[in-house]
Amino acid sequence: MKAFIMQIFTGLRIPNPLEWGRLIAVTGSSQALIQLISFASGILIIRFLPTQEYALYTLATAIYTNMIILADSGIKTSVMAEGGKVWQDKKKLGKVIATGFELRKLFATVSVILSIPVMLYLLRHHGADWWTAIGITLAILPAFFASLSGTLLEIIPKLHQSIPRFQKIQMIASAIRVAFILIALYFFPYTILALLGYGLSQIWANKELRKLANSFIEISKQSSKLVRKRILEMVKRLMPESIYLCISGQITVWLISIFGSTQAVAQVGALGRLAMALSFFGIMFGLLISPRFSRLAKNKELIFKRFVQIQIGLLLLGLLIISGTWIFSSQMLWVLGEEYSNLDFEIILLIIGNFIGLLAVSNFYLCTSRGWVINPLISIPLSMAAIISGAIIFDVSSLRGVFYFNIYNNVVMMLLHITYGFLRISKLDQIAEVRN
Repeated sequence: MKAFIMQIFTGLRIPNPLEWGRLIAVTGSSQALIQLISFASGILIIRFLPTQEYALYTLATAIYTNMIILADSGIKTSVMAEGGKVWQDKKKLGKVIATGFELRKLFATVSVILSIPVMLYLLRHHGADWWTAIGITLAILPAFFASLSGTLLEIIPKLHQSIPRFQKIQMIASAIRVAFILIALYFFPYTILALLGYGLSQIWANKELRKLANSFIEISKQSSKLVRKRILEMVKRLMPESIYLCISGQITVWLISIFGSTQAVAQVGALGRLAMALSFFGIMFGLLISPRFSRLAKNKELIFKRFVQIQIGLLLLGLLIISGTWIFSSQMLWVLGEEYSNLDFEIILLIIGNFIGLLAVSNFYLCTSRGWVINPLISIPLSMAAIISGAIIFDVSSLRGVFYFNIYNNVVMMLLHITYGFLRISKLDQIAEVRN
C-alpha cells in the first residue's frame, strides 16, 4: 500500500508548466468567450420565451441531445482512438474520417426513426398542438444532421491541436446564433425559431471546419475496411452504454416531464442553462486533455501519473465551482428572471450533481480515447441498478427529489469509470518511458 501511495505522488510535477500555462490561458480565454456568447443565447431564449414555450424548448433540446448520442453510439470516440494512432499520416487519417462519416449516416437514420415518435408524444403531452409539435420536430433536424458532421470534423484539429483556428470558427458560429435568436425571438417568441438558429449556425461552422480539416488530411471518398472493422468492434461495446446515456443523460428532464408539471420542466431547463458553465470545463477537457491522453506512449508509469494528475485537478476544480455557486446562488438566479428566483437550494444541488457527472464523463472519455471500453454486461446492469434504486429512494415528481436522484446516479457512474481507468492502467506492460 505504501509503495502504491508513493507511486501516485512521485513525479506529479506538471510537465512544461510555462507551455501549459500559456496554452490554457489562450485556449481558456477564447473558450470562455465562446461559452459566454452561448450562455447569452440561452438566457435570451429563457427571457423571450413564455414558460409554456420554454418547457417545449427544454423537451425538444433534451430529445435532440439523445438523438445525437444514439446516432453517434461511440463512433466519434472510436474515430478519435483510431485517429490518435495515425494522426501524423494525412492519407490514413483521411480514411479514418471517411469511414466515420459512412457509419454515421446509417446510425443517424436509425436515430431519427426511433426519436421522432417520442418527441411528438412528449410535446403533445405538455400542451403542444399537432402543427406546433410537427414544426418543432422538423426545425430540429437541420441542427441534428449538421452537429453529427461537425463532431467528426472537430476531431482533426483537436488531434493536431490547431485550437485557435478551431475556436475562431466556434466563436463566429455562436455569434451568428445569438444574432439570429435576438432578432427572431424578439418579434416572434416561438420554440421553432430558437431551434432553427442552432441549425443555421452549425451549417456555417461545418463549411469552415471542412476547410480546416482539409489542411491536415488527404480527402478520401473511400472508407477503410480494416478501420471500419475496428470502429465497429469498439462501437459494439460502446453502443449499450450510448443507449443507456440516452436514458440517463437527460434523466432529470425525462422524469420531471413524465411525473412533474410543465412549470417544473421549464425550471429544470432554466437551471440547466446556469449549469452550462460546467460545459466550459468539459469542452476544455475535450480540447486539451483527452486528445493528449490518447496520444501518450504506451507507458504504464507515464499514463498512471497523467491519470492521477487529471483526477486531482478535476477535484480541486469541483470544490471551487460548488463553493462559488453556494456563495453567489441568488445572483445567478437573478439572471434567469423573477419566475426562477426562489430556487437557491435547487441550483446548488444541480451544480453538485452535474459536476459529479462531469467527472464521470471525463473519465469515460479518457478511457475510450485509448480504446478502453467497459464490458456492457458489467456497466449497464450497474447503471440500471442505480437508476431503479434511485427512483425508489427519491421523490422524482419534485424538483429537489430529481436533483438528489441525479447526484446519486452520477456518483455511481463516476466511481465506475474511475475504477475502470485504474484497473486498465494496472494491466499495462511497462515499457521505456517516452515523454509526451
